[in-house]
Amino acid sequence: MADWYRGAGIIVAVILTSCLVACSPQQDPAGETDQTAAQGPAGSQPAAAPTPAELAGMRFSGIYTEAVKLQAGRWEGKPFVEGGASRPVVGLLQDFSLAGDLDNDGVDEAVVILWESGGGTGSNSYVAVVGHRDGQWLNIATALIGDRVQLRDARIADGRIALDVVQQGPGDAACCPTETATRVWVLGEGGLSELDAVQKGTLSLEDLQGQEWVLAGLGRDEPVPDTLEVTLTFSADGVAGHSGCNRYFGSVEPNGRPGELRFGPLAGTRMACQQPQMDFETRYLRLLAGVSHYGFLNGQLALTTQQVDGVSLLLFSRQEP
Repeated sequence: MADWYRGAGIIVAVILTSCLVACSPQQDPAGETDQTAAQGPAGSQPAAAPTPAELAGMRFSGIYTEAVKLQAGRWEGKPFVEGGASRPVVGLLQDFSLAGDLDNDGVDEAVVILWESGGGTGSNSYVAVVGHRDGQWLNIATALIGDRVQLRDARIADGRIALDVVQQGPGDAACCPTETATRVWVLGEGGLSELDAVQKGTLSLEDLQGQEWVLAGLGRDEPVPDTLEVTLTFSADGVAGHSGCNRYFGSVEPNGRPGELRFGPLAGTRMACQQPQMDFETRYLRLLAGVSHYGFLNGQLALTTQQVDGVSLLLFSRQEP
């Protein structure tokens, strides 16, 4: 799910998905009937929203001509070429779901994001609605978000799905979107309909201000220890935060294209902590000093840092109020 770096040098293209399937639609190889978990008597009301396990095993339509049935949050089709490695893949965006009443029937629907890949250089992502119908949870609507669109934030407001995104704007290369916008969908009898998007402007460091970011991981596979809280705050005066033991601060400025930045020297307090904290702090500040690009991945802030041993990624979640 990662077609991260494109163009001259290393350009972050943080995306919801990794590749666009560019072949004929694929049929669900299992050929199963359209069933999901959380079944009950016909017409019964759900006790709660669908669980992550239920969503990860659900059948979804609206991506190909035939529906795809996920298993553990993933579906794989047949290779495009017999014996080849490239094949269509659809997956459920993990750790993401919204709940709200989209059809004014007094029962909340669930909203999820799906990604699609096929081994190419493009990518597509979809917003899907799951509703309780005839005693079971079913995918009732799916709509295309777009190719290589970065998700900044998501919410349900006034019965509508609103996604804050970074998308391809006029003059943007396909790999590197820079236009910020709010996209809104409403659920009707014909499925999801998108209203006119509201363009907000070009991605800038101001989009990172007014929010405290909490480090969630060094890359996607290395979460921050539960005993540590590492934060980052952008302001007109620079950056500041907590690095695990000490407070730190420094300057930051744009560095070329939208999505590129450069940190100035970072300074901080000099408290002593346990050695594991000190080691993590040293590593974090070294990675932060080498950051050259920023973008968004599934609602998280993603900072790309170039190191001697390769490229690393710092992922930050929004600090809840």
